Amino acid sequence: MKSLQCFFKFSLAALLIAPFGLVQAQTKWDLASAYPVSNFHTQNLQALAADIEKATNGKLKIVVHPNGSLFPANGIKRAVQTGQAQMGEVLVSSLANENPIFGVDSIPFLATSYKEAAKLWALSKEPTEQALQKQGIKVLYAVPWPPQGLYSKNPITSGADLKGLKWRAYNPATSKIAELVGAQPITVQVADLAQALATGTVNAMMTSGATGVDIKVWESLKYYYEVDAWLPNNILMVNQKDFDSLDKPTQAILVKLSAEAQKRGWEVSEKKNKSDKEILAKNGMIVGPPSPALKNDLDRVGRIMVAEWIRAAGEEGQKIITAFKK
Repeated sequence: MKSLQCFFKFSLAALLIAPFGLVQAQTKWDLASAYPVSNFHTQNLQALAADIEKATNGKLKIVVHPNGSLFPANGIKRAVQTGQAQMGEVLVSSLANENPIFGVDSIPFLATSYKEAAKLWALSKEPTEQALQKQGIKVLYAVPWPPQGLYSKNPITSGADLKGLKWRAYNPATSKIAELVGAQPITVQVADLAQALATGTVNAMMTSGATGVDIKVWESLKYYYEVDAWLPNNILMVNQKDFDSLDKPTQAILVKLSAEAQKRGWEVSEKKNKSDKEILAKNGMIVGPPSPALKNDLDRVGRIMVAEWIRAAGEEGQKIITAFKK
């Protein structure tokens, strides 16, 4: 009888403890993103989060917070660095004021195709990772936006037509372009871009077809020139201490599935480069290549910015550019 009572006591204790233990065993992380749910970068993050939860049997659950809802775009990197969010997705070139290496993928007309963008990332990946590692951040993947095109309210036939326009800037490179062409740079993050266009705060910009579709840019602007200026990378980062706190099998799953998400992201980006431009045209925008005069003027801007970037980045930057141009 006594042994039976002990058995029931043990069984009751096990029932009470088991659910609590299961809850305790789950690790929940927040992932901050600046882009809307409809954006392919956000969808890629959500797919990764679902894959990780399934592969770890719910042991690691990642909650994606889109559209700057957890932290604004310019606060995400800091949030990950300080542990306020375990993970975050950041446009790496937005960090170029910290370190020129972060801005190499946004040098105009350096890498203008997916093949060239992949080569440039391969060359800049290690110094980028090392720079962020010193700040307690681990890079999990990099996925590019489609090539950046030129949007405007009125026709642009040469660089002279850009003078005085209200130019949306989202990183140091876009601010510098505005300076070189005589436009007025206005910093606007993607979450506020539709409103800025609707109110006339901005009337020209360089960004991808994907962003144009996300914000229904045809409601405010009329022209899209396929200048293919650059393919800026979004990087997925994780706080190194939080990563280290995971057990080794979970770390391996996170790294493996992040690599798969990177591959998927590159493929989707390239597909959307074509389909999003078709959507722009379908909604009444005039989509086409730049005039020879405009192309020449923008190429001149690119040459100036390459030289300036090399001076800022020093020997390490020169090595990247030399190897890229081989």
